[in-house]
Amino acid sequence: QVQLVESGGGLVQAGGSLRLSCAASGRTFRSYAMGWFRQAPGKEREFVAAISWSGGGTYYADSVKGRFTISRDNAKNTVYLRMNSLKPEDTAVYYCAADPIGDIATMGRRYLEVWGQGTLVTVSS
Repeated sequence: QVQLVESGGGLVQAGGSLRLSCAASGRTFRSYAMGWFRQAPGKEREFVAAISWSGGGTYYADSVKGRFTISRDNAKNTVYLRMNSLKPEDTAVYYCAADPIGDIATMGRRYLEVWGQGTLVTVSS
């Protein structure tokens, strides 16, 4: 089982960009699909984006489509979330998760066991 550590969060102005990273430990990283989720203050955690084990498939929530890009580097055991054109409503703690099932279209609706600790993104208006 992998362990996940997110980094790259911070404070950014609306319209700006950030890149989040999620570093995984363990030799089995490339056998997992990976996802990014976020939880805003007072709200439930929501799905943001997912990527297949090979990186060949991606899936996005409608709210971030066209602005966010998920990618992975299996040689570095790392998954990334590039966030452009950030809006104040993107403010949240962002979490990465590992999914052994690998169906990226349903990842947001399934129970996942492996999560990172989260990194805070704050977008000021």
